[in-house]
Amino acid sequence: MHTLICGSMAYDTIMVFQDQFKKHILPEKIHMLNVAFLVPEMRREFGGCAGNIAYNLKLLGGYPLIMATVGDDFSTYAVRLEKFDLTQAHIRHIPGSYTGQAFITTDLDDNQITAFHPGAMSFSEQNHVSDAKTVSLGIVSPDGREGMLQHAREFHEAGTPWVFDPGQGMPMFTGDELLRFVAQADYVTVNDYEAQLLQDKTGKKIAELAKGKRALIITRGGEGSTIYTDGKEIAIPCAKPVALRDPTGCGDAYRAGLLHGIKQGWDWETTGRLASLLGTIKIASRGGQNHAPTRDELKSQFREHFGYDISL
Repeated sequence: MHTLICGSMAYDTIMVFQDQFKKHILPEKIHMLNVAFLVPEMRREFGGCAGNIAYNLKLLGGYPLIMATVGDDFSTYAVRLEKFDLTQAHIRHIPGSYTGQAFITTDLDDNQITAFHPGAMSFSEQNHVSDAKTVSLGIVSPDGREGMLQHAREFHEAGTPWVFDPGQGMPMFTGDELLRFVAQADYVTVNDYEAQLLQDKTGKKIAELAKGKRALIITRGGEGSTIYTDGKEIAIPCAKPVALRDPTGCGDAYRAGLLHGIKQGWDWETTGRLASLLGTIKIASRGGQNHAPTRDELKSQFREHFGYDISL
């Protein structure tokens, strides 16, 4: 049985400005800003929440199905998916559009200026959960607004367990809409900032939002994560990374670990630790999909960090 991953596919174009933005932005001229930054260093990465989650789940030996909308420029990404044996059966081409694009300029202080073009994501409602067969678990990650609302409703109506992962898409929704997402979902996962925003927008505390859910998970970066389940709070430690190179895609890696643990029927302590390990491995490499541990390496690192064995 497969895991259906509804979310974005995107290219991340990352540029490095070899100076500090603050030296070139005049506060007294901020109302008429007109600046240009020379960026001799540039790279293009494969990204998007659905792409990143599927990549990590495949590393674990899972069976991900990506459901996304893409543009005329998707051919390079398509070749990559073929390389990793990730099916494109539910990736819909929207003619006349671009695949989602993030343009990120970083300075030497790690400040970032980002422009994001959603492109084909805006048509994600053209995909339907019912189009995918043999699905036993799903996730709704950041995507087009109407698509997220629709896919959540379709998972719920189909009775398929699914994870609500609003991420950076949360500002698109009202408090009532977020409460509807939470009510329909079996699992909810957010980072600590998103958790506060979710509480602010819905007027509900985490304990209230977690009630009735199989689990509500909050990631806290280097401080680990917390899993709220059955009225308990389970603290998950963070595995120590070998390097801190790039946080892009760490949350997606964590979510792939969650999906794998849920699918395997593991306890939350083990599921959370696997998710944490994947995020730790990812942060040591640049881009969302350039880490490539084997399953044996993952098992070995899990034992090293947490002191017991898992079977992937």
